[in-house]
Formats: sequence, C-alpha cells, structure tokens
Amino acid sequence: MSSAATPSMPALSEDGKSIEIAGKQVPLWLVLAIVCIGQFMVVLDVSIVNVALPSIKKALKFSTIDLQWIVNAYTVTFAGFLLLGGRAADLFGRRRIFMVGLGLFTAASLLGGAAQNQAWLITARAVQGFGAAVLAPATLTIITATFAEGPSRAKALGVWSAVASAGASAGSLLGGILTDLLNWRWILLVNVPIGLAVLAVAIRFVPESKADLTHRHLDALGATTITGGLVAIVWGIVRTETYGWGSAQVYVPLIIGVALVGVFLYVQARVSKAPLVPLRIFRSRSVAGGNVVIFLLFGAMFSSWYFETLYLQQVLGYSPLKAGLAFLPQTVIIAGAAQITARMVGRVGPRPLILGGALVSAGGMFWLSRIGAHSSYETAILVPFILIGIGMGFFVTPVTVAGTAGVPRTDAGLASGLLNSSRTVGASIGLAALATLAASRTTHALGHAAATSARVAVALTDGYSEVILVAAILLLAGGIASMLLLPSLKPAPLVTQAHDPAVEPRPEPAIEGV
Repeated sequence: MSSAATPSMPALSEDGKSIEIAGKQVPLWLVLAIVCIGQFMVVLDVSIVNVALPSIKKALKFSTIDLQWIVNAYTVTFAGFLLLGGRAADLFGRRRIFMVGLGLFTAASLLGGAAQNQAWLITARAVQGFGAAVLAPATLTIITATFAEGPSRAKALGVWSAVASAGASAGSLLGGILTDLLNWRWILLVNVPIGLAVLAVAIRFVPESKADLTHRHLDALGATTITGGLVAIVWGIVRTETYGWGSAQVYVPLIIGVALVGVFLYVQARVSKAPLVPLRIFRSRSVAGGNVVIFLLFGAMFSSWYFETLYLQQVLGYSPLKAGLAFLPQTVIIAGAAQITARMVGRVGPRPLILGGALVSAGGMFWLSRIGAHSSYETAILVPFILIGIGMGFFVTPVTVAGTAGVPRTDAGLASGLLNSSRTVGASIGLAALATLAASRTTHALGHAAATSARVAVALTDGYSEVILVAAILLLAGGIASMLLLPSLKPAPLVTQAHDPAVEPRPEPAIEGV
C-alpha cells in the first residue's frame, strides 16, 4: 500500500523504503545508486584530468599557465550554469533534466576524447561542464524530493556526499590508471559506456517529479550574465602571471566580470519575472552561510589536489599510475569518514563537525606545505594525506545538510544548485588565483639562474608549498565561518504538514536564526 502522491511528488511506500514508478515498487536504494553514479561522473571529471595534465601538455603542446584551462573550462561553465540546471530540474522534471544533462555530458566526453588541438579540447571540456551543470543539481534534487527530511534524507545525503567526495579524490587514481595503461584520452572516453548504461536504467527506475510552481520559464539572461562574469574574473586572475595586477590586460576583464555579476544581481532583483536566484533565499542563514562555507572549503581542497598531483609527477618523478595510487588512502578515508558523519550530524548538528573537519584538514595541509624537492612519500605526504582525508570526510556531509536544511520543496533545486555552484566557483577561482601565485613564486625562485633540472624542481616545490599553505588558511577560514554564519540545527518532533493531507507527515528540523 503506497501513500498518495501529488503529480509533482513521487509516492513513497508506507515503510518509506520504496517508491512507486509506473505501478511498480522500486527500492529507494536503487534510485539513490543511479543518481549517485551520475554525481560521481560529474565530480570525477573535475579531478580525473589532473594526473593526465603532464601527458596532455606534451601531446597538445600546452603552456604551463594555459594548462589550468583544461580544468577551469569545465569548472567555470559548470559553476555558471548550475543555477539554471537546478531551476530546470524543478520546472521541467527532475528525471528528464537528469537524462538531458547526462546525455550532453556523455556526448561531450566523446568529443573531448577525440580532441586534436588545444581549442578542441577546451571547447569539449566547456560543453562537458555545461552538461554537468544540468546533471548535478538534478541528482541532489531527486534525493531531496524522494527521501523524507530527517534520518532517511541525512543517510541518503551521506551516501551522495561520500560518493561525490570519493569521485573527486578517486579521479587521481582512475586518471593515473587510464593514462598509464591506455592513454590520456581515456580519462574522457571512459564516461561514454558508463553514461549510456545509466541512461538506460534511469528511464525505468528514477521517479519523475516537479516543483509546484505556477510558471515554466527559465532566466536565460541571468545564466548568461553570471557565467560571463565568472569567465571574465577567472581570465583576469590568470593573466596576472603574464601582465601583473596593475595592467589593463588584468583589470579590464576583472572590471567586466564584476560588472556582469552586478548586472546578474540587478536582473534577479528587478528585471526577471522568474529569477534564476530569488534573492529572498539568502534570508535563510542556512543557505547563505552554507554557500560561504562550501566556497572556502572546496576552493582549498580542489585547488590543492591540482598542485599535489603536479608535485608528485613533475618534482618527485612519479608515473601517472603511481601518482594516482598515492591518493588512494585519502580516497578511502574520505568515503568512510563521510558515512560516519552522516550518522552523527542529526545528533550533534553540522557546525561542530564542519569546524572539526576543517581544523584536521588544515593541519594536514600545514604539514604538507613542508614538502621539499626530495621528500619521502611515507614521512612527508602519506600522513598529511590521511589527515586531509579525515577532515574532508567529516565536513562534506554536514555542510550539504546545513545548506539545504529547511528549504521548501519548491526551492530544492535552487538550493542544491547554489551549493554546487558555490563549491565549483570556489574551485575555479581558487585554482586560478593559486596557479598564478605558484607560477609567480616559481619564477621568483629561479631568478636568472640556469634552469637545471635540480633548480627547476626546487623552484616548483617552492611554488607548490606556498599555495598549499594558502589552502590551509582557507580551510581554517571555512571552519571559522561555519561557527559564525551557520545556524544551530536541532532535532524537532514530527510535525503534521497541513498543506497536503494526502502525504504522510515528515519531520522538519528546528532551525535557529533563520
């Protein structure tokens, strides 16, 4: 016997363990598994290219400073269109948008795997990022629309967060395996068979749902202005390595980027009839604080993986496979710790876990910043990697729970899109800023001395250690921000929802300070 459902909400069974799709009961674990695979692919492609970067640089003749665009072409379009993707999922159906995004992502992966020059590859990565922006918020929105708020949703978000975090960290391992045993093209081509398989099962086993909204309009002007603003800001930051902060080549794109962000905010507040981001949502401390915290934490984490991978290969001389294996302990620990915190967050609240995780990860980063040109993996890298993994595993689920707590179902896609966007904007801007900082430090360390292999290794290490230290500071800032900006979430008794008597009541958390 299934509980009744509105057209916009799937019907859960009485025990809350299955859902009715086309007259058949589908276990919730299967729905969760399908959407988590989609999210795994999205996050994997942020980091899977890292280990392959030296190989791509050689094959397509990238410069050192332009190499980051292989990552940022993906993350900038991903971040810029995530809000549009989240709203599209609410408006046009979460399963439908999930499949559209996955199809586009899979096709762009095939295009990138066949790239013959720099422009081709960067374009494919940008299209792939757009597909990811459509896909990613749908995965989280399907979970928040399917699982009851409370322990059930917290556990599902724990699995989703663990898979997403493992995907980010596992990218290095999988990228190393594919690059070493096949070639760098397979870091993209591997998505094709997986994407096709997920598409085949999603149509049958993922429930369709929509938000109860009175309109079916998308804010294309908002999406265009925020994406253009992000691209211009990142472009300006990247150019500081070549031209310096005081040059027109830097401050002109920065001014354009800031202006476009301003236009975006004006459009949302005054122009759009169906704004991409209704600014009222930031009245919630949970949403506003969660986005600031996730921006800082993931700006540090994603950027550091980029430099750690380059250090292992360009300084210590690791092969792509060996570099990938070096990240394996961290990958396993992140997934395990995220599962632990998924069970703890309902009892202790997000803030203590975020702060503790940020402190532990920052400690690992501070330790790692002591690397040298001849450091041993066992003494200088492994233990910091373990600490970083424990810390990230502890904060990744709580920050997701905090950033979506108490959000109405009609805004579920918006809230999830905001979180994903802030995470990826942090990664994009963090990488652009730290890459120019590392390059500047390396150039300064070399000076006018002959660029022997030994001196280059020392200079590169100076640059990498400096930006890893900055990443540690960002993690500390994220932990402090969690205590200052996020509300305290406490369990609340079961509350009957009068607006829809056909739906079983669901527990709502008590949110202080919203």
